[in-house]
Amino acid sequence: MKNKYQKTIYACFIGYIVQAIINNFVPLLFLTFQDSYGIPLSKITLLVTFNFGLQLLVDLASVGFVDKIGYRASMVIAHVLSAAGLFLLAVLPELLPDPFMGIFLAVVIYAVGGGLLEVLVSPVVEACPSEHKEQTMSLLHSFYCWGHVGVVLVSTAFFRLFGIGNWKILACIWALVPLCNMIAFTRVPIASLLEDGEKGFTIKELAKQKIFWVFMLMMLCAGASEQAVSQWASTFAERGLGVSKTLGDLAGPMAFAVLMGTSRAFYGKYGEKINLDHFMAGSSILCMAAYLCISLIPSPVFGLVGCAVCGLSVGIMWPGTFSKAAADIPRGGTALFAMMALAGDMGCSGGPTLVGMISSQFNDDLKKGILAAVIFPLLLLVGILMSRSSAKNK
Repeated sequence: MKNKYQKTIYACFIGYIVQAIINNFVPLLFLTFQDSYGIPLSKITLLVTFNFGLQLLVDLASVGFVDKIGYRASMVIAHVLSAAGLFLLAVLPELLPDPFMGIFLAVVIYAVGGGLLEVLVSPVVEACPSEHKEQTMSLLHSFYCWGHVGVVLVSTAFFRLFGIGNWKILACIWALVPLCNMIAFTRVPIASLLEDGEKGFTIKELAKQKIFWVFMLMMLCAGASEQAVSQWASTFAERGLGVSKTLGDLAGPMAFAVLMGTSRAFYGKYGEKINLDHFMAGSSILCMAAYLCISLIPSPVFGLVGCAVCGLSVGIMWPGTFSKAAADIPRGGTALFAMMALAGDMGCSGGPTLVGMISSQFNDDLKKGILAAVIFPLLLLVGILMSRSSAKNK
């Protein structure tokens, strides 16, 4: 009975790789867009804003239609949009009078697919019969990290071998990943998140649960703790060590992503022997230590080590909060996972924004901004203690 859902779990693993492709491929081409089409960087940065902003809207809107059309149909739609967006990225800039509008429309299409995937993948895995759901959830989220690493490595190798001018071919190759996984989701079994006859909470009903707001705070802080450093890791590498951008990306964000994935994979394998609350609390403390290392120790080498350790510390935060919320609010349903994704995305946007705003007040000193961001792992630690107290009272 349980083994037949293993293919479903594997398809979900690939689903997070698809999301990693969506979020991390186009940023590698920003300078190419500027050189090839004469698009100013001020407009190119709007692509990131619209990508994540649209995903936020999809997180919220999905509550109204996912349960009505079903998880299988929603998964197929998410993968079709993801594949279409990546394919159109290679086509529309040449077809439309304004190349930027072509790129923008492609990003809009795959952003809707990416937003749906973020809402759908975790509850589909949560619904699969499993003895160790927390470990499976952690392992699932590690595949986003491996996807991120794979996108950077494969794309860098492709550009080295065939030239950056052939990026459109690579975009079409990446589009094959969601296309193939879409076919898988037409066949794999998908279990129900709720018991037969049971109805999930609405957003209004969720809002009445005090513990729900604790998990929303934890999810926001998990996203902020992760992105507040990862968005600036490359800058630390380049400024601190004076290396090339390629080497800087490998030493900064790549090290961060590898260690974040390692943390999630570690809990995925050995989680049955580890208390999740203790692991998350220890990770929050380690994250604060990493932030302090980056911001207070003048050595650039320690700054890079701090970035890498930060990746290791934030690994469990996002999947761990998902697992705790699903366990403590069993009737949360689609609405719970959608709102968790919304809070996480808000944190992913808000964390780097806070770092940038504080840094700008101190003559673009990133260390001051990251020091201020210590508030996020600190609040997450408070949330863990509050959720644990609530669970004991129940």
